[in-house]
Amino acid sequence: MPSPLDGETYINLETFRKDGSGVKTPVWAAGLDGKLVVMTDGTSFKVKRLRANPAVRVAACDARGNVRGPFHDGTCRILEDAGAIARAEEVLRRKYGFQWSALSFFSRLGGRISRRAWLEITVPS
Repeated sequence: MPSPLDGETYINLETFRKDGSGVKTPVWAAGLDGKLVVMTDGTSFKVKRLRANPAVRVAACDARGNVRGPFHDGTCRILEDAGAIARAEEVLRRKYGFQWSALSFFSRLGGRISRRAWLEITVPS
């Protein structure tokens, strides 16, 4: 069963601080096996927050994070398995095409490619 946000170009990913306050970030996401996969900088605060609390909320949004629909509660895990990461990268590459290629090129050029973290978001239907 596809995730309710599979077709969206951007989703607003809300992670939670220790005090319970939410932090919203627009990210690219693609559907994979009924879940959403996201790539982000592994040194970002969103990844640190997810290590402490896997609860998330997601909603459709534009590139600036302006929400265009209801939020969905879910959970998020950081992918560690090389096979799962390869599958996540492939669906993101297929969905975002030349934009993904450009992002990857400049990430390699800037030495940031090794810092990537891969997230898998589960949104119950």
